[in-house]
Amino acid sequence: MSDIDQISDKRETVADQESQESSLNLRHYWHIVLERRWLVVATFLGIFALSIIYLVRSTPIYTAVTRLQIDRPEAGAIDSGSQLVLQGNHNEYLQTMYKRLLSRSLIEMVLNELQLLEDDRYKRAIDKIRALSNDITIKPLRLTYLVDIEVDHPNNEMASNIANSLADNFLQANIALSDTKSQVGIQKLDEELNILQKEAEQDEQAYLDYAKNAEGGGASLDKQMDVVILAYTQASNDLSAAETQEQIAKSLAQEAERYLQEGKDLTSIPAIASDPVVLALKKELATKQSILAGLLARYKSKHPSVISAREEIQSITISILEKSKEVYRSLQADAQLASNKVKNFKAILSAKEQRQIELQQARVQYDFLKRKADQSWDLYQKVLSEKEIKRINRNYKENNISVVDRATPPGTPSKPRKSLILLMGVVGGLAAGVGLAFFVNFLDDSVKTQEDVENVLKLQFLGYIPNIKTNSLVERDLQSHLHPQSTAAEAFRTLRTTVSLMPKADDLNVISMTSTIPSEGKSLVASNLAIVMAQTGMKTVLVDADLRRPSVHKAFQLHSPVGLAAYLKREANTIDEIVHKSEVPDLDIICCGGIPGSPSELVSSSRMFQFIEELRQKYDKVVIDCPPVSAVSDPLVIAARTDGVIFVNKFNRIRREHARRTIQRIQDAGVRILGAAINDIDFEGKDSYYYSYYYYQNRYYASHYSDGDSSESSSKKKAS
Repeated sequence: MSDIDQISDKRETVADQESQESSLNLRHYWHIVLERRWLVVATFLGIFALSIIYLVRSTPIYTAVTRLQIDRPEAGAIDSGSQLVLQGNHNEYLQTMYKRLLSRSLIEMVLNELQLLEDDRYKRAIDKIRALSNDITIKPLRLTYLVDIEVDHPNNEMASNIANSLADNFLQANIALSDTKSQVGIQKLDEELNILQKEAEQDEQAYLDYAKNAEGGGASLDKQMDVVILAYTQASNDLSAAETQEQIAKSLAQEAERYLQEGKDLTSIPAIASDPVVLALKKELATKQSILAGLLARYKSKHPSVISAREEIQSITISILEKSKEVYRSLQADAQLASNKVKNFKAILSAKEQRQIELQQARVQYDFLKRKADQSWDLYQKVLSEKEIKRINRNYKENNISVVDRATPPGTPSKPRKSLILLMGVVGGLAAGVGLAFFVNFLDDSVKTQEDVENVLKLQFLGYIPNIKTNSLVERDLQSHLHPQSTAAEAFRTLRTTVSLMPKADDLNVISMTSTIPSEGKSLVASNLAIVMAQTGMKTVLVDADLRRPSVHKAFQLHSPVGLAAYLKREANTIDEIVHKSEVPDLDIICCGGIPGSPSELVSSSRMFQFIEELRQKYDKVVIDCPPVSAVSDPLVIAARTDGVIFVNKFNRIRREHARRTIQRIQDAGVRILGAAINDIDFEGKDSYYYSYYYYQNRYYASHYSDGDSSESSSKKKAS
């Protein structure tokens, strides 16, 4: 098989399991309803009866409807542009209108107009306005501007009158409110106009005064500002040129100073060497030196011409030196003059700048006052225009609310809605009945199912014992013998089989039987279990160990004052003296005999232990019917000396906690509990919804097993 097939099979298996679990849950819920069916029926009938009583006793109510259309509020004959025409907030506007329809003032108008204060429906009410408003319902029609006014009243004509009166008064109130708002708005605008006019006049006067006191007014300020800006620009340019000249002059002066500090000749300074006078003198000096050289070539140094030439050269050299010094001083003076010139131009520029700032401030203040005056007059004009628009709109404004359909007297009552109430009575009754059934089932914690035994009591489940429908104690306790084909007989055989298949079942020779409280059917189970064990051919004895309320002798119709009590009191020496043969083959009976005065002491004696051990040796199976655990301590003592105890629970009789504590007592005594059986289930009656499948299975196979048992007993009789 491929992986895909395996995955597919797994999915199908999971789906089947989920489907089965869902089916089981639904069946479980259905069983709960069937179990409490009379509670469901009673609840349903009660609620349905209340619905009918309500319909019979309730007063017919008529509903009249007036339909209004609430449009967006119009701006008026002239749209001023300042009206709030409610775009995105129209929903809030509609909600406000709906609330106003139920306002106390409007309801009071209707009460007085229709004289409803004496109406039987309202005259007993403490708050008559609230009583009438409770009969009015406002129902907007979705995605429209329409709204219905629904009025309930026992009188159909009065219902229509109230709806129409409410609509008419609402329309009139809306017009009056709109007119009042317009009047109030105009009055407020008048007050605001007076204030604005005064403010505008004051602003205009302040502007005029400032313009008058200013230097030539606004036009002169503009011209002066142009002149000042031009002068400021020229001063800025002159300053830049002076700073450039200052930088050049300082550079030349600093260069000359550096040459002198380095010990160089003044004539080597570039600024001095380039001076025209110095250049001419140097040229002349060169000429004279050339002439002197020619003279020295022809004459001696003391020749008058040579001497005269030398004197001229010396004179020119002195002139060059003096001119160089003059140029040097001129450089220093030019640098100082350039610095002073820069300072003067800076002062002029600062003055021009200050003048420009003053004119700018004057211009700003002038413009501010002029603008403020203009704005004040503009605002005044707007408010004046708004006032005129409101005045005109007040005369021409239409009502945005209109009546679409007026109410007419309804022909049939709207309440009570009989079909709906009956349907609600049926559905509500069923729902309440089923809900009450589930609630009672939730509160019911009695032991009823195999799950209760296994999950709550933590015991092995041994089987279900059906209810035996007879009042005869003999037929009940000897059911497996007298009616071997019955469902009950098959249930006891199932119990026998379950015990025989337990681990180490061969060691279970002595079995005791007990329950939580009396009347749970432990004696019935003990008798029939002993019978079905004997029917298998095993030598069996049934012992009635309930020394307080014995019942085995009644079922087997035995009348013997000598029994277990006599043996325990040593009034009988051997077991054979107290053993009785029954009509069931291989089954012996040991009755209680006379009821002793101290049963607890007797069952706790060594004689009881000796009694059980002798029975173990003589019989294949020993079944001991013990008292209930909650009643006395005898069963704990007896069960402790047996191989195991079967715990019998009557269906839907014992609470889980009570049974759990009883089991805990048995286990604390060191007694082995073989398991629990649930007794007295009405498979064919009220409990059939729980175990119908179990009943039909047992019934199907009961005939086969019973025939087998009968043939076996017949063959045994023939053999004997």
